[in-house]
Amino acid sequence: MSFLFRSSKTFKPKKNIPEGTHQYDLMKHAAATLGSGNLRNAVQLPDGEDLNEWVAVNTVDFFNQINMLYGTITEFCTEDTCSIMSAGPKYEYHWADGQTVKKPIKCSAPKYIDYLMTWVQDQLDDETLFPSKIGVPFPKNFINIAKTILKRLFRVYAHIYHQHFSEVVRLSEEAHLNTSFKHFIYFVQEFNLIDRRELAPLQDLIDKLITKDGR
Repeated sequence: MSFLFRSSKTFKPKKNIPEGTHQYDLMKHAAATLGSGNLRNAVQLPDGEDLNEWVAVNTVDFFNQINMLYGTITEFCTEDTCSIMSAGPKYEYHWADGQTVKKPIKCSAPKYIDYLMTWVQDQLDDETLFPSKIGVPFPKNFINIAKTILKRLFRVYAHIYHQHFSEVVRLSEEAHLNTSFKHFIYFVQEFNLIDRRELAPLQDLIDKLITKDGR
């Protein structure tokens, strides 16, 4: 994987859905419904669509969004400032992918997020896990694969909110971050994709954002 310069606005190369595919049409549909401003409606499975495809398209979208959001604050998230991957004083994450790193390792936040985003990218690029061609079936355990990816992507949001929110505000990115996170939460709640315990580091914020939304 090619690593981009730290000053880049995108942390990792953006994942594109090929034009002309059904997933591309679904992505266009998702973008159009998001534009309406009603996030609850935007996350619902469109009539007649396959749940796996809908989850796949949105997982790619969240990867790209988080990639960009983290890209804006990489200069503040360093080995020195974030020597552990945390989401506040009570939550610390250790990295393991179950394949090359079987035993969880303690590492800095930039290192952890680098491992995480590279790992997600590899999953998204794997046609046996995320098929983009028409007629190629999703694996039977696809929803579980997506759950693991989304659970880990949530940790990047959690780290940004807990450790870098002041920098996000300084960059005038907080509206973008809040909208992206709210969209993410509505999506994972709609399809029950992340266990409530995993959301604990941001539960207060989730309650506030959803109550404020009033829908």
